[in-house]
Amino acid sequence: MSSKTLIIFTAVGLIAGLVFGLYLIDVKNTSQLEFVEGSSISIVTEKFDFKKGEEIKISIINSGTVPLTFSDSSYGLRITGLSGMLMFTPKTFQDANLESYSLGPKEKIEFVWDQIKNDGDVALEGLYKIHSKGFDPEDKKVEKFTTITIWK
Repeated sequence: MSSKTLIIFTAVGLIAGLVFGLYLIDVKNTSQLEFVEGSSISIVTEKFDFKKGEEIKISIINSGTVPLTFSDSSYGLRITGLSGMLMFTPKTFQDANLESYSLGPKEKIEFVWDQIKNDGDVALEGLYKIHSKGFDPEDKKVEKFTTITIWK
């Protein structure tokens, strides 16, 4: 192999590594909890990397100064693959006494995911996004996601 070819392959590898690294920095959102003025929601897990089969505790926190409402008892929680394919949503229920579910400022709700997908299969190793979506008093959508990794 000539030295020109080696230099080209090395340069392409360095550029690809840099681009992939920047992508992962954006995907692997590590700032989980920030309190702000106005409407905001935060998703907090105890860590970012989990062993296969380990329970994942997820807290959805109203990190703003206004109440947030949600359409059902799942509080907008969805777990997807990086491609956006839905893997898990909590079973929901409707309380006859409640028109909607809400979180006041600094209030939180906790969920536990046992890494079992909605179809009953066990989640495979990989990166997963945890999403939550609610609405502020002006009916504007407030959403956030964080990323976790499941390892063998």
